[in-house]
Amino acid sequence: MKTTTATAEVLNDLIQINNDRIEGYEKARQELKGGDADLKTLFLNMIEESHKYKLALATEVSALGEEVETGTTNSGKIYRAWMDVKAIFTGHDRKTVLNNCEFGEDAAQNGYKMALEEEELPANIRELISDQKATLRTSHDEIKRLRDSQA
Repeated sequence: MKTTTATAEVLNDLIQINNDRIEGYEKARQELKGGDADLKTLFLNMIEESHKYKLALATEVSALGEEVETGTTNSGKIYRAWMDVKAIFTGHDRKTVLNNCEFGEDAAQNGYKMALEEEELPANIRELISDQKATLRTSHDEIKRLRDSQA
């Protein structure tokens, strides 16, 4: 039972990270200028990505018979620094928005890395987390590439 609860806690922490990611990208989309339609589309894709991940994680939490987390981070064991990410999403120029997004993506990678360090995760959960982390890494690299291409 202890392992089940610990696994659900890890999954719920990742749900919170995805909730924060959704919130951060929604705020970033609102703060972009009209000429940044490409970024608005990219951020919408990332929001959809996190919704999909959140659903997969929540399905596993429910299968464990535990309560699914619905909020954003405020006490998650795995990742607390996302609160800082939400505070820095402010309307600036394109490069600054991308810089802030990359910081958020770094935070998500760190949260997923810490989740994978949990030793007693069942193999199917470890695979789910690992797959999500790899895809989130692709998103991170896209944000970094766009940020680096700014003058």
